[in-house]
Amino acid sequence: MATEIFKASRWTRGNRLFPTYIIVNDKSITRRKRSWFRMDEMSISINKVASVHIKTGMVWSEILIESSGGSDPFVSHGHRKADALRIKQLIEDAQAALPRST
Repeated sequence: MATEIFKASRWTRGNRLFPTYIIVNDKSITRRKRSWFRMDEMSISINKVASVHIKTGMVWSEILIESSGGSDPFVSHGHRKADALRIKQLIEDAQAALPRST
């Protein structure tokens, strides 16, 4: 699976100067948020993703990704509906491709 990058809209709160990016590949999902003097990056392994919750509005969506590893879930808002659904689909497809342990 190729890496896909999704950028939040600058028209939404918290994304005016530095938009949030969500990066999805076959091994992990990463949320990258910049500010003036720092970068906040949080990653969750695909096999540790417990749930993906999408709240959709008129135009923008909020994505909440929870891990089964006990870390805090990460939230990203300001994504287009199609991007939010694509992120969820990529995570589900990557989890389905993982080898099952018995």
